[in-house]
Amino acid sequence: MAESLIALLRWYAEMGVDIALDEIPHDRTRAPAQPPPERPAIAINAPPQAPAMSAPRQPVAIAGADSLERDAREAAAAAKTLEKLRAELLAFEGCGLKTTATQLVFGDGEAGAKVMFVGEAPGADEDRQGVPFVGRAGQLLNRMLAAIGLDRRDVYIANVVPWRPPGNRTPTPIETAACLPFTRRQIELVGPKILVCLGLPSAQTLLGAKDSMTRIRGRWLTYDCGGTPIRALAMFHPAYLLRQPGQKKLAWQDLRMLARALADMGEDAPKTPGETPDARA
Repeated sequence: MAESLIALLRWYAEMGVDIALDEIPHDRTRAPAQPPPERPAIAINAPPQAPAMSAPRQPVAIAGADSLERDAREAAAAAKTLEKLRAELLAFEGCGLKTTATQLVFGDGEAGAKVMFVGEAPGADEDRQGVPFVGRAGQLLNRMLAAIGLDRRDVYIANVVPWRPPGNRTPTPIETAACLPFTRRQIELVGPKILVCLGLPSAQTLLGAKDSMTRIRGRWLTYDCGGTPIRALAMFHPAYLLRQPGQKKLAWQDLRMLARALADMGEDAPKTPGETPDARA
């Protein structure tokens, strides 16, 4: 019996059901015990009332989002170091994901890293450990870096959204917008020479990409880093490569572009062998 329950819980976790929405379980397949309340009768003969004229108001949701973004920009701008920025994020209450995530997944690396990788949002493994890209996708990223002579300690890794969305769902536009000023400030404080966006959502958010990943990858783009343009690449997310291993050949081409750029910058020469490295999951 215990083994069956454990297997069921494991299946729930794999399907993304890893949080409780209510203290009491409900059988959604059964009809509710109480019938829904009747709607009040509408007076058909009642004359319609003309709406009172008033000045147009901004929708509450949009006004609230603008306020959150403004607060986020002010808090992020006040941070002069990565440590201070992390503290500002911990104190920030403008993103609802903070209440459902286990902990903040801020970043991994040191300021001054020549290359910064930015994904979309943490997953379950990252949420537990508080470090970005430590699950299967992170392990593949480590092997990808090693294939061109880089170590994880040589780069900086982060996400656009630093809290895990429940069930690994896609962050909403409001959640992304609330976190974006912190991410942009994080990039400024790291000061990379090259920014690599892992996955289309990251490229859309940071680079304003409009096309598909197959169209924007394989060429150099530009990111505005606090008024200073820096080189940027859009690459397939490692999680996507785990699902579509046939695309690893294109990811390898992008890695070689990155390695050549670093070599041209006079960095420790990353190796660029002629064959695709073994990056099996």
